[in-house]
Amino acid sequence: MTALFAAVDIGASSGRVIVGSLAEGIADLQVVHRFPNGVAAVDGSLHWDFEALFAEVLAGLKAAAEHAKLEGSRIESIGIDTWAVDYGLVAADGALAGPVFSYRDGRGSTAVAGVHELIAAARLYETTGLQHLPFNTIFQLATEQDLAGKQALLIPDLLAHLLTGQRRTESTNASTTGLYDAVAQEWATEFMAALGLSVDLFPPLIEPGETIGVLLPDIAARTGLPRTTPVVAVGSHDTASAVAAVPAATTNFAYISSGTWSLVGVELDSPVLSEASRLANFTNERGVDGTIRYLRNVGGLWLLSESMRTWGQDASDAEAPGSQAPALSLPEILAAAAAEPAGGPLIDVDSDEFIAPGNMPARIHAAVQAAGGELGTQPAAVVRCILDSLAAAYAKTLATAAELSGKRVDVIHIVGGGSQNELLCQLTADSTGLPVVAGPVEATALGNVLIQARAAGVAAGTLENLRAIVAASGSNITYGPRDRAII
Repeated sequence: MTALFAAVDIGASSGRVIVGSLAEGIADLQVVHRFPNGVAAVDGSLHWDFEALFAEVLAGLKAAAEHAKLEGSRIESIGIDTWAVDYGLVAADGALAGPVFSYRDGRGSTAVAGVHELIAAARLYETTGLQHLPFNTIFQLATEQDLAGKQALLIPDLLAHLLTGQRRTESTNASTTGLYDAVAQEWATEFMAALGLSVDLFPPLIEPGETIGVLLPDIAARTGLPRTTPVVAVGSHDTASAVAAVPAATTNFAYISSGTWSLVGVELDSPVLSEASRLANFTNERGVDGTIRYLRNVGGLWLLSESMRTWGQDASDAEAPGSQAPALSLPEILAAAAAEPAGGPLIDVDSDEFIAPGNMPARIHAAVQAAGGELGTQPAAVVRCILDSLAAAYAKTLATAAELSGKRVDVIHIVGGGSQNELLCQLTADSTGLPVVAGPVEATALGNVLIQARAAGVAAGTLENLRAIVAASGSNITYGPRDRAII
């Protein structure tokens, strides 16, 4: 009987439950449930509809159980990965104690100055190694008015808690909070004390591959899964699972996990906590097997998806140049963008002005105009500007990562949804002067499944061994640079 593993993989705009298996060194994934995800404005704040999200997870797990039954097999375990930073507060009885805020809400930025008055930015970095982002968990927590008797559970940990009744904090996601010691690899309790937070605000840490707990009786009944089905910690920060599934044949690689955001960096054995690293705003986040994901968050395909959403609205809703609804599909727009001349205007894809939902084409036009440039109003021109700007940001970020870490980079792996964007992959190769290997698309789910499989004894070995499975399990595309190397 082939062992099957359920991967709950949720991003900021969509989620899926995937059943994975491993046979003769080849991994196979079957999507059994897809669902949308997104933020909603409630009383002037941006929240996740967590009740609906959990209902979709249960529906997906039920679909996984039915799939396993049809295959004459069973689900060996469940692993959960999501985006980082956000959390829910739970009361002593385990119930959710309030709304689950989205990182796209602006509340965190209001607390930055106050936090830095208590803990200097340089002191924060030399302990946590975390990139400064105004929505980091530490800043969101500083806005909370009443934390008495409550615990904070990061999103995948909150989902696992609702499935098992157990409370743990998976380490790769803990490292994104701003309250995790990158060297000691434990909670930075001195920072919690400085901010007046309880040292047990978060549950104890757990490592990828360890078991969180087994399903609660009512969850087993609702999903059709056995009561003894374990929920196993994976790289619960989706980027950690994605990087674990980079099909690298050498250690001299860089990665770009390309989706709503672009996570751009290299894999290291130890963190880089220098002042130069802090000023460059690089982050040191935990990876699977104690590795360090040395990277920067760079703007991502959110700019493209939000532009497409705006263009898809009725023309009467549009208020700015370039916001008319196009007659072309995304593939057609990308083809038209590829025909646009090189050397067009660039925008700062990391600018805070592009974080919130809204009329993205109008904001892009405004940014180009503010910089003294010109941009055509057709969607193809806007899309080319987005992709040129992303590729340029990738090149700059990777050059800095190599310089600050001393890591030699011979090849770039793009995984996730962006690996399907041929124009983005080619522009990245052109901008960096390095070969780009695109794929797998479902790297996050693959990493999730392989970590579960290793925990179950179905897969064995190091990250290198897991990556060899990924490389053998799919065909990837290599894009060669069309110009001289920049890094």
